[in-house]
Amino acid sequence: MICENLRIETVFCREPPTSMNSLLVILALLLLGWFWLDSLRAREIATEICRAACKQHDLKFLDQTVSLRRLRMRRTGVGLRIVRLYGFDFSAEGIGRYGGYLILVGLEPETIGLDPPERPAND
Repeated sequence: MICENLRIETVFCREPPTSMNSLLVILALLLLGWFWLDSLRAREIATEICRAACKQHDLKFLDQTVSLRRLRMRRTGVGLRIVRLYGFDFSAEGIGRYGGYLILVGLEPETIGLDPPERPAND
């Protein structure tokens, strides 16, 4: 017979996952959950900082929100930190739309940039 010389191998045969693989999956899911919650908290902090900065400079904070522009890691004196760059929009006297930015290192603000337009001098 022709079939006697053919060797059939099981392609989908795998060993059951070990406990180490299961632990790595659980650890990855926990890390992902922590990162997601930390990012939500950082965004709330950034929104409040930007709102306060606009109020302090007599500017209108537009859209009441910030957007994440860049994400990276940085080594600091206290260890490795997540550095987030947020962008936001504001307006001077309700005219025009200008962009600002905020840099958070961990959950602490490092730099905020507001470049409002020149206001005409009152003569």
